[in-house]
Amino acid sequence: MASAKFDPSRSDRSTPAAKKPTSAKIVIAGGFGVGKTTLVGSVSEIVPLRTEALVTNASIGVDDLSKLPEKSTTTVAMDFGRITLAEDLVLYLFGTPGQYRFWFMWDDLIRGAIGAIVLVDTRRLEDSFAAVDYFEARNLPFLVALNEFDGAPRYPLGDIRQALAVREDVPIMSIDARDRERTKEALVAVTEYALRRLMQPTRA
Repeated sequence: MASAKFDPSRSDRSTPAAKKPTSAKIVIAGGFGVGKTTLVGSVSEIVPLRTEALVTNASIGVDDLSKLPEKSTTTVAMDFGRITLAEDLVLYLFGTPGQYRFWFMWDDLIRGAIGAIVLVDTRRLEDSFAAVDYFEARNLPFLVALNEFDGAPRYPLGDIRQALAVREDVPIMSIDARDRERTKEALVAVTEYALRRLMQPTRA
């Protein structure tokens, strides 16, 4: 019997090669103690990189701890995590420090980001104003996520939009930063919003 010959036209070259994943950077921002570290930790598929320090007497008069009596640590540089949203999309998550004295790091942390999530505690809504103003000033697409703390008041999303004075096109949603699926929904939403914004003409 004649031996079979290799036919290059029948090789596996026609099989599509696996797509190389696209990566994108999302910034998680908000006030002090709003749940940024919790959010990154709940959704990250790798062990998150955290740069936390104990809250000490040095914070007295600088950080308002009156509404956060259980707060014992604080992020002093950033939180870092990663999540694969689809076979071809990987998000790298960068959580910002919340205290004002560390805001000089924000310009470096947002470099290369396509969008941001502003995490909000409805008990301390005023702590979110600075983050909203920061991203608006830099024309970086962002989503407002209300972190549903136990016992925190719930408000209609329209009331939150008015209180924060954000545009109608800015997405607002409620999440629980401890819940992986709800956090993932927010990441999908901000990614889709950022991509839509990137397709639009540059704002004047």
